[in-house]
Amino acid sequence: MGKMYLGVNMEFVRHHDKPFAWGVEKAAEIGYQFIEPMVHLGRELLSEARYFHSVSMYDDPRWVRELCDKHQIGLSGLSTHTPLGKPEISVEYLKQAIRWASDAGAPVVNTDEGPKPDWTTREMDYTLMTYTLKEASMVAERYGIKIGLEPHQQYSKSLKGLDSIYNLVQSPAIGINYDTGNSYLAGTDDTYEWLDHVVDRLVHLHAKDISFSQSDEERGKVTGTPVGCACGDGAVDWKRVIESVKKCPNDIVFSVECGNVPDAIRSFEYLSKLL
Repeated sequence: MGKMYLGVNMEFVRHHDKPFAWGVEKAAEIGYQFIEPMVHLGRELLSEARYFHSVSMYDDPRWVRELCDKHQIGLSGLSTHTPLGKPEISVEYLKQAIRWASDAGAPVVNTDEGPKPDWTTREMDYTLMTYTLKEASMVAERYGIKIGLEPHQQYSKSLKGLDSIYNLVQSPAIGINYDTGNSYLAGTDDTYEWLDHVVDRLVHLHAKDISFSQSDEERGKVTGTPVGCACGDGAVDWKRVIESVKKCPNDIVFSVECGNVPDAIRSFEYLSKLL
């Protein structure tokens, strides 16, 4: 069986208006072993002005690798969410992200089917997703990178739905990035039974807790949420999650998805005791 590690998605510094490098240093200071950056194409004001957590793939990936080495922290993966049903966006974005991840030292790129076009049918969406995943998986196989499919949108909000996307393309590069918070909020299947179902295919895990107030307001009404509350403060049973992940054949990073530094600190303190 694989080992379990603690990481944090760089979303935890998004609202602190600090440079990416500040977030890397802060994650290491808290004690996390890994980070999960978000990457984007082109240039935009927020990251160029140094108060955003995302990194442009126009930047040298070795810069991020060296920054992580400086702070003795690794990359668990990249947040590369892109609408799989819109190949004009997602194909080149994912292919570049895979190559960038390889050079930066990130073993996984995480994505979901994203918002669908307004005018397409389900049959069309699945054809478009097949095309995108086939193109991306061929590159991922060459570079030894895993594609982590996440439950997040209209088709992946259930156990059968996520399986239906996973099964579109048969590739050793495609796995599951399970999101505990999104699966819980969707309310379609038991969160822990769903995790047990995909644990053999797990390549990454988004450790997202859901506050009881958000659960009361949104469970069964949404397909996911950007970030959750501090792990241990909400509705997710982390002991059950850990027991399930122990059965995974791969090393898995619990990449905490929360919205600020205090929540990242509390999440680390809580999960590190359990792990």
